[in-house]
Amino acid sequence: MNLLEILKSEYLSILFGGLAGIITSWLTQRVLNKRGVFSYFVNHNNVGMSTDDSIFGTVSVTWNNNPVRHLFLSTIELKNESLNDYENVVIRTYTNDTTLLSESTQIVDTPNIIEWTEKYRKQVHVELGQKPTQNQLAIYFEQREYLIPVFNRGQMIRISYLNSAKSESIPNIWLHATVKGVKIKFREPQNQILGISQPHAALVGVSIGFVGLIPLVLLISSPWAMTFLAMFYGFIAQIPGAYAIKVFRKLREAIGG
Repeated sequence: MNLLEILKSEYLSILFGGLAGIITSWLTQRVLNKRGVFSYFVNHNNVGMSTDDSIFGTVSVTWNNNPVRHLFLSTIELKNESLNDYENVVIRTYTNDTTLLSESTQIVDTPNIIEWTEKYRKQVHVELGQKPTQNQLAIYFEQREYLIPVFNRGQMIRISYLNSAKSESIPNIWLHATVKGVKIKFREPQNQILGISQPHAALVGVSIGFVGLIPLVLLISSPWAMTFLAMFYGFIAQIPGAYAIKVFRKLREAIGG
């Protein structure tokens, strides 16, 4: 029995078919059972700074008629990168080196906002005619707690704070959430292309380029033409990489339902 006959064997076809089914089933379960991930990053913009200079003069920054030294607008973006939707997600933002002032919340691409949890609302509630206690002021200026009724896969929450840094350094604001089966990841802000981070898109694009170079080497005899094509692809590698990531995510969401 020669090699061709062996490859045509129905038993071998059944064997390979069974192995392919097992591998496909395993990969599907890996995707479906993948641990949930919430990722977030924080972007800080300096709004104003109070100074008292003998040459340039005095600049005063105030909030509700109260002087502040270093005023920042900090924006947190939290994204559900999981294949699952979650209900009644409680998230907490907190800091130790700035004073949280006014806030704005939004569920991106919707007209909805997120609101404080009932527990937090009671902690900072002040009766009419009364003044907040020192403990209430400390809670309000250093942390906030929100309830997300429904956090769908791929959805993003945006929270912005006007805040007064306690030093000249850029402030730190962190986010915490306790959700069963979900890991919280902090990500540094990155430039994006087609909604995909440029480093990620570039890595995938270069990988695609290496695969594409193999048939090009066999088909193109001119080294100059090959060099030109390789350089041109290098300039645009992020674009096919971004589209490849988008297609992969669509397939993953399709498998996840």
